[in-house]
Amino acid sequence: MNDHMGDGAQVATGTSTGAVAETAGNGGDGTAAIPELVIISGMSGAGRSTAAKCLEDLGWFVVDNLPPALIPTMVDLGARSQGNVAKIAVVVDVRGRRFFDNLRESLADLDAKNVTRRIVFLEASDDALVRRFESVRRPHPLQGDGRIVDGIAAERDLLRELRGDADLVIDTSALNVHELRAKLDAQFAGEEEPELRATVMSFGYKYGLPVDADLVVDCRFLPNPHWVPGLRPYTGLNEEVAQYVFNQPGAKEFLDRYAELLQLIAAGYRREGKRYVTVAVGCTGGKHRSVAMSEKLAARLAAEGVETVVVHRDMGRE
Repeated sequence: MNDHMGDGAQVATGTSTGAVAETAGNGGDGTAAIPELVIISGMSGAGRSTAAKCLEDLGWFVVDNLPPALIPTMVDLGARSQGNVAKIAVVVDVRGRRFFDNLRESLADLDAKNVTRRIVFLEASDDALVRRFESVRRPHPLQGDGRIVDGIAAERDLLRELRGDADLVIDTSALNVHELRAKLDAQFAGEEEPELRATVMSFGYKYGLPVDADLVVDCRFLPNPHWVPGLRPYTGLNEEVAQYVFNQPGAKEFLDRYAELLQLIAAGYRREGKRYVTVAVGCTGGKHRSVAMSEKLAARLAAEGVETVVVHRDMGRE
């Protein structure tokens, strides 16, 4: 797989532990402090092992391939560690027959105990997953006597509900291991957890919708700078291009209205405990209009106290 996601068909059976955070201890009333929990799941071959190693390096206690039914037990053990295990990350997959029944029961148990938990879901396209499995010459865990694509389809169907419940979805189709680690570092390396983190991603419709987008914005109603010879070589990061975009009828009004809508959505996400949101802003090629709009939209979110990262997915592909 060269430098791309490396957990394709590798079956991890051990327990991996990293440096342990020292900040947590017993609760102020003498009760045990409940560890923070991250559940890492997603498609086989999409980078679960890489994500686990990244969190381990950030000081999380990592348990690989833990049966979902044992997650509450793991949290209880962490709570008894006198603060030595303040952050736990568990990697789960769908090989257990009662995977979702057990996972639902475990999540309900954690909610009843007021455990702070997040679900990170690793996603990738079918083409990317097939290439990764073929590169290591090993079968997909669910393909049985069929083809790799059959196993991928079966797993995607089984994971559909969990993907919908995930707090953070990362598409690793075009990422190498270093880029995935950078994304996870940006989400988990901070000492203090912000209320809400946002990724504003520009993209080109001709390259396909980002699969990890929570919200999609379409800027193709604005005139395209591509057809202005003096602007075509530049991107939406160029001041002249940005001025051209926002001087068009409806551009500033669209930015104002959508920024207001995002404030409403962000407030709802906070009430529901959702900590991550990806806003995808698209135009035809992902070079001019979407880039300029993403930059302005990200600045508005940051001004409202939302920690914001800007990613220009398709800029430079032409």
